[in-house]
Order: sequence, then C-alpha cells, then structure tokens
Amino acid sequence: MSYEKVEQAKKTIIGTKQAVKAIRAGIVIEIIIAQDAEERIIAPVMEEAALHGVQVTHVDSKERLGNACGIQVSAAVVAITE
Repeated sequence: MSYEKVEQAKKTIIGTKQAVKAIRAGIVIEIIIAQDAEERIIAPVMEEAALHGVQVTHVDSKERLGNACGIQVSAAVVAITE
C-alpha cells in the first residue's frame, strides 16, 4: 500500500537530512521509512516526526522504496509533501 502512495505522490523528498529539514519547514504530510534501514539513519527523522506530529508509515524494503521513488538506489526515508 505505502509503495503505491510513494509512486502516486506528486512531490517527495528522499533522504534523512532533507526529510528532517522538510518536517521542520512544516511541509511534510507523511514519512515513509524502510524497516531494514539502520536505526542511526532513521532516528533523527523519527524524532522530528514525533515532535511535529507527522504520520510515520513503515515499509519492509529500502530497495523497493527506492524503486517506488523512481531511483536506482535504495531509500531509507521518503517524505511525501503533496
């Protein structure tokens, strides 16, 4: 389900640092996090999402999340902004 959300989203932000900045800017609707991502990578995003009340959804695979974004590499974190 969440892979389809990413594929259909008009605008996404890929990556931990960019997602944290977007959450702080108040433009994120939802965060998608791969469960196979390392804790140290996703922790800042989880913390920021909790502080700002942003919904967090988990998916099983970084590789599939990257594919859903249309990129050739895996993605641990994707922020949906529109």
